[in-house]
Amino acid sequence: MAEREISQTRLYEWLTGDEDSRLCQDIADDACQEQPRNFFLHLFAALGNKLADELSSARLVLPWLLGVIGAPLWMVGLLVPIREAGALLPQLFVAGFIRLKPRRKWAWVAGGCLQALAAALLALLALFGQGGPGGALVLATLVALSLARGISSIATKDVLGKTIAKGRRGNLMGWSGSVAGAVTLIAGGVLMLFEERPGELALATLLGVAALGWALNALCAARIAEVPGAVEGGENAWRSLRLGLRLLRDDRDFLHFNLSRSLLLASALALPYVALLGQQQSGTELGGLGVMIVVSGLAGMVASPIWGKRSDASSRRVLRDTGLGAAAGCLLAAVIAWLPGAWSASVWPYAAAYALLTIVHAGVRLGRKTYLVDMAGQDRRALYVALSNTLTGAMMLLVGGATGLLAQWLGSDGLLVALAVMALAAAVSAARLPEVER
Repeated sequence: MAEREISQTRLYEWLTGDEDSRLCQDIADDACQEQPRNFFLHLFAALGNKLADELSSARLVLPWLLGVIGAPLWMVGLLVPIREAGALLPQLFVAGFIRLKPRRKWAWVAGGCLQALAAALLALLALFGQGGPGGALVLATLVALSLARGISSIATKDVLGKTIAKGRRGNLMGWSGSVAGAVTLIAGGVLMLFEERPGELALATLLGVAALGWALNALCAARIAEVPGAVEGGENAWRSLRLGLRLLRDDRDFLHFNLSRSLLLASALALPYVALLGQQQSGTELGGLGVMIVVSGLAGMVASPIWGKRSDASSRRVLRDTGLGAAAGCLLAAVIAWLPGAWSASVWPYAAAYALLTIVHAGVRLGRKTYLVDMAGQDRRALYVALSNTLTGAMMLLVGGATGLLAQWLGSDGLLVALAVMALAAAVSAARLPEVER
């Protein structure tokens, strides 16, 4: 056992570049002694979570699932809003409840278990779901999954702050992201080999692996050595909401930012419709889904570091440019759908449009996070983030419901044109935001 702990500590120090794993600045001494072991538990937990997120993606895998079971088109428009809003909307309220628990890892474990159960139900629906009733059950299951995701997200950040010292958290997330990205690309490559084989069983297998990923996440969380934390100082959710709404009224720049952020939802809302257009060319075959997963993974891995550097220089310009990029990606996908012959009858052109929108969406996420953190003072940052996330969750539901109705009326290609107009409006709005990095 002692030799195992020594090897674990040495591997930890090699991965982090940390010469002494027992020196910590901002966590308790007991937690510091457990840090190498906790580091690897966090690493495998994050791997399970990231892999499960990708294999049950509301932007790619679930639209494919709805297409395979023959669900109505308007349901596709609700996937991303439900997935995002379910995690964002309760944050102001759940955070206060979790704060009352001395050990927060059990909230994380509960969230992981609920997500695993939801993914297992989605796997069953891939096998037995049909038409509108099957699609409605997919949406209901996604509601439960996204609420559980919100609980896990808050608890994970709290436990991470209590068990891993400052200066090592980014390293941890970097390693988990790299490993999960590689595993996801392998999964996409395997799906490409399916070619013309029926996809219901393969989709169920994919979602079953996602369930195992969240089960791994919960198991690792349960084994983390967490010292009891303070339970005082939790902010009343309704008081925070009232204060936030007052700030929204008084701070015009913050209001302007949230308007731009809401318009930039076009990039997220467009992705499932591009995936659906690709699915319509592949039918129930899973080879096309493998192509989309691979190009999406590669695009995200390449784009994120570039957007990160640009955001540090000017997050306002990143928001403006991603609005223009989202408009271009939406129009490209719509034009491909209108083309005759082989161009519109293959998954590859849609995969290219999906990759472009994935690159753009990575920029939207990085740009909006950087802008919000840089514009908010240290005393108000947590409130600004929680309020902005809550507002975005509400807008996701409203705009997502509207796009679902428009898709039923205009079709996927016509909706993409409407989303391109929304993205152009986002670019104009973002261009008028003040600089916050100077």
